[in-house]
Amino acid sequence: MIWNETKECMSRDEMDTLQSARLVKLVNRVYHNVEFYRKKMQSMGIEPGDIRGIEDITKLPFTTKDDLRDNYPFGLFASPMSEIVRIHASSGTTGKATVVGYTRRDIEVWQECVARVLAQAGIGKNDIIQVAYGYGLFTGGLGLHYGAENLGATVVPMSTGNTKKLVDMMVDFGVTAIACTPSYLLHIAETVEDMGFRNQIKLKKAICGAEPWTDGMRKQIQESLGIDAHDIYGLSEVVGPGVASDCEYHCGLHVYEDHYYPEIIDATTLTPVGDDVLGELVFTTLTKEGIPLLRYRTKDLTSISHKPCECGRTLPRISRFKGRSDDMLIIRGVNVFPSQVETALLDVPGTLPHYQMVVDRVNNLDTLEITVEVDERFFNEDSALRDALKKKVTHTFKNSLGIMAEVKLVEPKTLERSMGKSKHVIDNRHLV
Repeated sequence: MIWNETKECMSRDEMDTLQSARLVKLVNRVYHNVEFYRKKMQSMGIEPGDIRGIEDITKLPFTTKDDLRDNYPFGLFASPMSEIVRIHASSGTTGKATVVGYTRRDIEVWQECVARVLAQAGIGKNDIIQVAYGYGLFTGGLGLHYGAENLGATVVPMSTGNTKKLVDMMVDFGVTAIACTPSYLLHIAETVEDMGFRNQIKLKKAICGAEPWTDGMRKQIQESLGIDAHDIYGLSEVVGPGVASDCEYHCGLHVYEDHYYPEIIDATTLTPVGDDVLGELVFTTLTKEGIPLLRYRTKDLTSISHKPCECGRTLPRISRFKGRSDDMLIIRGVNVFPSQVETALLDVPGTLPHYQMVVDRVNNLDTLEITVEVDERFFNEDSALRDALKKKVTHTFKNSLGIMAEVKLVEPKTLERSMGKSKHVIDNRHLV
C-alpha cells in the first residue's frame, strides 16, 4: 500500500491539532479578504478570535450554492486575480453558474488528493490510465488528468466522445485503468462486448464518480470487465474530484479530512448528528486559497463513521449516498430517490441497470412511469414471459418505493446512453 507521506494514518489528537491550526488560519483569511463572510460573521457576533480550534466550527455560518451564485462570478474569492491560475465552473443549467478559482497551491493540493485516490485504488506509475471524464470547465477531466500525472502514471486524455475509438485505444495502448462515470463505463462494457474485445483488454481498475451508483452496479461493472471499480467523490465548489474515495475494502469513502473537514447535519434543524446517522454532508475547505468555503452544504445525504478501517487508514468514512436533499422526488406524498429504483432493479434477474423515470401530473394526481431495459430474450420468446417480468418489476417497485409506478419494458440499448452524468429523471410537473 502506498500512502506517499499523507495524513491518512494520524491519530485523532494529531488530526484535531492539524485541523484546528488550519481552521484558525482559514477563518482569518476569509474574514479579512471576503466581504461576504465578514458581514455574515459580524451579523452573528463572531470575530476571528472566537475560533480557537476545530471544536468551534459550529459557531461559523453555513455557505450554500445560492451564495456562490449571488456573488457571481468572483465575489467569494479570497485571493486577487493575479494569483488565480485556473477557473472552473458548473454548467449553470439550473441557474447562474457557480464559479471556482484556484491558486497554484490549490492546484498542487488537488493533484495530491487525486493521486491519493489513485494510489488507494492500487494504481501506480506503471499504469496507463484513460481519463474519460469531460474536459473543460467541468472539474472531472482535468482533475483526474493532473492527479494521475502527479502520481507518475501515463495518461490518455480521452475525454468523452467516440466510444468505439476509446475501446480501440484501450486495446492498442494496453490501458490498465480508466476514470469515468459508472453509467458510461457500463456503456463502454457493452461496446467492448459488441466489438469482441473482452479478452484483449488489459483493464484492471476503474475510478468512477460524478453520479450516484450502487454496490449492485459496481458488481455488474466488475463482472462485465473483470476489474476492480472504485468510487471517487468530489464537487467543484469544494475542489472537484478527490475529496473522498473508497479503498480495496469498499466499506465507505475515506474523506481527506486534512484538507476537507466533513460534518453531517440534520437537513431540517441544521444541527450536527452523530456517527452512522443519515444527514446532509457539509464541508469546510481547510487549505483552499482561491475560494475557501465555510461549512458548505452539499445537499448530499449520507452518514459518517470514525471507526478504524481494515486498510489501516484512520480517515473517517462516508457511506454511499442515499440521494440529495434537493433532488429527492416527492410523489403523492412519498419521498423517492432514483437510487432506490436502481437498487430494486438489480434484485430482479433479467433487468438491466438502464432506466428512466418520468414524473407527471394528470388531473392533479402525480404519476410515475419507469422505463426499464431488459434482456433481449424477453422479446425473442413468448410475450407471457415478458408479462411475468413486468409484473415482478412492478411489484418490486411497489415494495421498495412505497408507491405504484407504471412500468414499461424495452429492449437493450433503447434508452439513450450518456457519456457524462446519466439523466435518469424527467420531472414534467413544473411544466403544467
